[in-house]
Amino acid sequence: MASYAGSHRDRRNIQTHLIGIPLTLLALGILLGRPNWSFGAVSVSPAWLCFAVAAAWYLTRRNLRLGLAVCAGLGLTLLASERVLALGLGSDWTLGIALLGLGMLLQAVGHYYEGRRPASLENPVYLLVGPMFVTVEMLSSIGFLRPLAAEVRRRAGPVHVRDLADPAATR
Repeated sequence: MASYAGSHRDRRNIQTHLIGIPLTLLALGILLGRPNWSFGAVSVSPAWLCFAVAAAWYLTRRNLRLGLAVCAGLGLTLLASERVLALGLGSDWTLGIALLGLGMLLQAVGHYYEGRRPASLENPVYLLVGPMFVTVEMLSSIGFLRPLAAEVRRRAGPVHVRDLADPAATR
């Protein structure tokens, strides 16, 4: 995660990711929310199958509390996507693609401020690391996982605001 965080040190980039990554996950939940297969009282969609694979990965990252927190956040996001689908707001595909585009656009704007390409272009595993990063940022801001956040910052470097007029300078 420290390597991922190293590509996300500009405060504006972090802020756009705090919105963009959850939006992207919500969009994926909508896009993968159908079909639903019923097995008695249990209903399963491709989104929940992807969640199961991702959860197994998160829970084996050597920090069980973080893994559980990320899984809880993803689970809540998938439940929200199911609620959105149940509203029948029109085309699920249109809504999902619009939210996916918005989430990705926000992250692209953040990387403009950062002055770096998205880390996921270098390593696709970072698509899974992004939600961990957001979870640590959100939870550490309210007092949880602060030692982990401090260690990530120690390894990745301080958060700054890159001066777009002088890209080499930061403040």
